[in-house]
Amino acid sequence: MDTAEILKKIRKIEITTRKLVNEIFSGEYHSMFKGQGLEFSEIREYQTGDSFKEIDWNVTARYGHPYIKKFKETRELNVIFLIDGSSSTVFGTKNLLKNELIAELTALLSFSALSNNDKVGMLLFSDKTEVYSPPRKGKKNALKILRDILYYQSENKTTNLESAIKHIWSLAKKKSIIFIISDFISEDYEYSLKILAKKHDVIAFKINDPAELEMPKAGLMHFQDPETGELFSFNTSSKKLRDEYNQLTKEREADINESFKKMNIDMLNMSTDKPYIFDLIKFFKYRMAKRR
Repeated sequence: MDTAEILKKIRKIEITTRKLVNEIFSGEYHSMFKGQGLEFSEIREYQTGDSFKEIDWNVTARYGHPYIKKFKETRELNVIFLIDGSSSTVFGTKNLLKNELIAELTALLSFSALSNNDKVGMLLFSDKTEVYSPPRKGKKNALKILRDILYYQSENKTTNLESAIKHIWSLAKKKSIIFIISDFISEDYEYSLKILAKKHDVIAFKINDPAELEMPKAGLMHFQDPETGELFSFNTSSKKLRDEYNQLTKEREADINESFKKMNIDMLNMSTDKPYIFDLIKFFKYRMAKRR
């Protein structure tokens, strides 16, 4: 893909996600992630509709009529995306590849963060850290993150989520919102993730493709593991084989969901064949209700 095509694709994602931010999602993001505190904004005369709780009684006594003290929310939250860039994400059988869905979701959350005056950063990983972009403001940084997700060429194909978690722990000194976006085809990361979630607000998005969860009936099929390169052939006409495969994937999905419940980390399953925006809003509203 040449540079013009890359820029065109990134621009399309930017336009799509910015529209979602402006029309639907930005308010949800702001409500979900409050600022670090309040700072003084102004003192002004009391107006009809103002809360009596905001009255500054010292200034009111001095001038003989009511004045209120106003505060504004301080933002500048750090938002960091822990992005799976392994070969298993360059896969899709429906509307999008998994890494395209990852890119769209990251763009939506990035532009929401920037519209709320927050900083955005990213750690892209495979079996090691591939790219680290420290949290910054500005559209240019968000577009670089988007480009890296879609087009960064790594020689490493496998996934080591635990290594990525440990690395972001060492880098993120300030309490941050950390979105982990991955298919979670990795092992032995639970302990490190639980430790990370004690310091930061960690949210997980698990990216799936329907073909990974349910074997189709399509006769003899050839498969290649994108991370190991290993080749397989299966006769998918066999109902027994399909049932066994489908049962194994259901058990694996259930194990992952149960693991995140035990860690008290919220996780949303997202699929390449379904619109995601309203599921995302519902998920954020669920998190807000749970915290009240």
